[in-house]
Amino acid sequence: MTTVFASASETYDIAGIREDLTSLIYDISPTETPFFMMCGRGTATSTRHDWQMDVLAAADGTLAQPEGERRTLTGDFEVPVATIRPFNYTQINSKSISVTGTTEAVNKAGRASELSFQLAKRSKEMKRDMEATCFTNQASVLGSIGVARQTASVISAFSDVFYIGGPANPAGNAHTNRSGSTDNTSGWTPATGTWDVEGGVSVARALLESDLKSVIQAAWTNGGDPTTIMAGPFNKTVISGFTGNSTRFDRGEDKRLVAAIDVYVSDFGEHRVIPNRFSRASDVYAFTPELWSLCYLRPFRQHALAKVGDAEDRTILAEWCLEIANQSGNGIVADLTTA
Repeated sequence: MTTVFASASETYDIAGIREDLTSLIYDISPTETPFFMMCGRGTATSTRHDWQMDVLAAADGTLAQPEGERRTLTGDFEVPVATIRPFNYTQINSKSISVTGTTEAVNKAGRASELSFQLAKRSKEMKRDMEATCFTNQASVLGSIGVARQTASVISAFSDVFYIGGPANPAGNAHTNRSGSTDNTSGWTPATGTWDVEGGVSVARALLESDLKSVIQAAWTNGGDPTTIMAGPFNKTVISGFTGNSTRFDRGEDKRLVAAIDVYVSDFGEHRVIPNRFSRASDVYAFTPELWSLCYLRPFRQHALAKVGDAEDRTILAEWCLEIANQSGNGIVADLTTA
């Protein structure tokens, strides 16, 4: 039987015990932004950012010409085709903080400066916001007084909700679902040059390897090189379950079973398979990375706001838009189950 001496000094009875607070701050919030990192960087010089797309005439193997031919009639010459000029609008993203002078002065655990700590957090949050914006079903919006401009998202580039390697005609915007109906509110609209939201979503279906292969083939046939496959967490596991012509090996020496596919090899090359926490879980994308850019009118910068009291006020701001150089070299398998 344990004996407790009444005269013993116990921690319950004394004052002055120092606080035991670790200097570490644990935050497991994900900060990986794979699409943001995949895209190229460009420059915008106005709130409307334009670019041009072009396409060669279809290859024709029957155009042998007779010796000595002279072209004199108008019909003897190829008709020039104008380039296509889509555009997107820039969008402003910002985060603001205010830290009092007292907060900055007191002795803090885990950080010397609250201002620096909060600025670092807000910068990471802005990158996550921009990644999420790229996969939001969002149209390009001009904006007006009191109405924010919006940049068109990744999804606006694809006009077929079943699967697509890019429309046969870059100016096409037919939105076809599995029931066969059409909705012309999706994709690039030639009359306005803007990119619209996706419409007419069908019933969710399971991701099939044959659909992904069809998308890759179509994007490659159109001239793309879709080296990156991006998927949400559930459909990343579905891709890892594809059998194809592969066999998984149990590594006996280190007792590991390799059960994931990080590089998918098709008839058209190798494709990195990247999970993305911020992409739409119901979509799987085949990207040609060179065809996507984030164009900045104002790159990430920090502004000190006017001091009006005993606080330091800061704003982090970026103004940017998504440039979809040519959607035809990319593909999407959409309307997928997510659990």
